[in-house]
Amino acid sequence: MTVATNPTQTSEEQGRLWDDRGFYRKALAVVAPLPMLAMGINYLLLEMPGSGPFNDMVAAAARQEGMLVAMSWVTLLFYAFLIPAVLAVVTVSRLRSPRLCAAGIALTVPGFALGFGTGPNDTQLALLTHQQNLDTATIATLDNAMWGIPAVGLASLLFILGITIGIPLTGIALARSQVVSKGFGFALIFGGFTHPFMPTHTLAGIGLIIAAIGFAGASLGLLRLSNDDLATQPRRSAGR
Repeated sequence: MTVATNPTQTSEEQGRLWDDRGFYRKALAVVAPLPMLAMGINYLLLEMPGSGPFNDMVAAAARQEGMLVAMSWVTLLFYAFLIPAVLAVVTVSRLRSPRLCAAGIALTVPGFALGFGTGPNDTQLALLTHQQNLDTATIATLDNAMWGIPAVGLASLLFILGITIGIPLTGIALARSQVVSKGFGFALIFGGFTHPFMPTHTLAGIGLIIAAIGFAGASLGLLRLSNDDLATQPRRSAGR
């Protein structure tokens, strides 16, 4: 079976594949603000102790069971799209700040992937302890033992470095990109660097929403860019 070609088309036109650059550009623009916005809402609506006895976490989970279940769905956006959100910022910023973007990627992508994939989720563990009527002392011992695993400690450290150093580096690059207002880059720097140091859940939530505004700047930048600003269009190899 043969495929007819238009004789008026050049060989270059005939060799083109679907130009996927628009898909990636728009998809990254859509998801970029979502992870920090989702986690910021989570912090604003829930009052879970960040440290202290596991008993306190179970008691807090019992008070907010319905909201915790709802937020477990919302925060899926954080885990699914945080790395793509960083890639969105880098895509907008890399032409003017390639070294900053490379350093930001090196810190964020491995740190986030390791942070998501290792270590217990204390909030979900406390919720399950309440819902399943599990022995709190036993689960607290399990939780502490899991956090004591050296690999979990390293993954947690790299995750924090990705938030406090990696994201601000990409924020500096975004501020220097000249594609969007510098204020978006400053929002990203502030939201990332200050997060671990916020004294309350409310302030932490506000900081993350400020970071979401910074990521929204990357969305705006991506929509302003043309496909040609991203990469060359894929073409078929000579033998195909």
